[in-house]
Amino acid sequence: MKNLLAGLFLVLITWTTQAQNVVTKNVKTISLEQTAGEFTQKQLTLQEGTYVFEVSNNNAAPEVGLVLIEAGKDGSDSKNHIADAYVSQMVKHGKTESSKEVTLIKGTYKYFCPFNKTPEYTLEVK
Repeated sequence: MKNLLAGLFLVLITWTTQAQNVVTKNVKTISLEQTAGEFTQKQLTLQEGTYVFEVSNNNAAPEVGLVLIEAGKDGSDSKNHIADAYVSQMVKHGKTESSKEVTLIKGTYKYFCPFNKTPEYTLEVK
């Protein structure tokens, strides 16, 4: 009986430690706003880490989104897109939608919206 209780205690401690590691994961939110033909944030500088992108549609177009690519890649080719950076659904007028978690490493990226026809903006990760 003592061995069973000791085993259950160890399982509980292991599970609690793993759960705390998940909870303490440092995910930061980056809020982006689109207006007609542009993002209001023209450049971003971030640290390496995990991010969620929130995109707001301030009467930019009926629906907007977000495309994130590594700099130097062709943004018109969807195979170059970082798919987890896509918002969960198209962002309608006056609404905000979020992406999945995206882990970024040092380097230069570009972000844009093909539906609102924005320029490609620079996102630098240091």
